[in-house]
Amino acid sequence: MRVHIATDHAGMELSAHLIEHLRGAGYEVIDHGPQAYDAEDDYPGFCINAAQAVVIDQQAGREALGIVLGGSGNGEQMAANKVRGVRAALAWSLDTAKLARQHNDANVVAVGGRQHSVEEATLIIEAFLTEPFSDAERHVRRIGQIAAYETTGSVNL
Repeated sequence: MRVHIATDHAGMELSAHLIEHLRGAGYEVIDHGPQAYDAEDDYPGFCINAAQAVVIDQQAGREALGIVLGGSGNGEQMAANKVRGVRAALAWSLDTAKLARQHNDANVVAVGGRQHSVEEATLIIEAFLTEPFSDAERHVRRIGQIAAYETTGSVNL
């Protein structure tokens, strides 16, 4: 599986750890930056680039997910969710990471580097990457409604 990762300055330490950890676990990790710590870097571009890459890979039939990191993960999630086809979830526990995949088929996870230890965040990311989508009809239907709104601006309920 290909994993696209991006961060802001507050997630740099966690990002470096995850890149090494995930590569060691056999994932193909693409680092969308930044490459060096700079508190003045603007995270939206990095996160949007990672999110776009996830969508492009998925449209090409490649198994891919994304990780966006920040101090809280909120801004990074918001940026990623601006990309059509992305369902980015803010995960703060193993359960929220698993449910994001099971019920929402989330393809990007946001995690706050200042909210968790590196070990805790790693477990949350691993849960997200390994949990499958449930394929339950109600979840498929709801994801379809979100996708319909992205393209038409309306939801038929």
